[in-house]
Amino acid sequence: MKKLLVILSLAMFSTATLQASHASDLKKGQRIFKKKFRKKCGFSGVRFARKHTQMEWEDIWDDGRFQQEAKKICPRLKLKRIKHRWWPYVYKFSHEYAKDSAHVPHC
Repeated sequence: MKKLLVILSLAMFSTATLQASHASDLKKGQRIFKKKFRKKCGFSGVRFARKHTQMEWEDIWDDGRFQQEAKKICPRLKLKRIKHRWWPYVYKFSHEYAKDSAHVPHC
């Protein structure tokens, strides 16, 4: 019984940690979009993310075409000004708030 309680508490802790990490990644992606993309794109993150469904964003990311797709959506965006380590956060943001998602970001 004691082992079961320990296992359950560890499972709950790890789930909560993963959810908090996912939420912080989304917020970071949203902040990056607001600071680095919004002026160049001329529209909000909602409009950017809703250009594709979640599956389409996954395919674009897996094929390594995410940066080119961002440039296609926002032609004035200067890719060299976006740090390489920021792209995964912008992808997670775009994927989470895609066309087929029920979530709406605040940006």
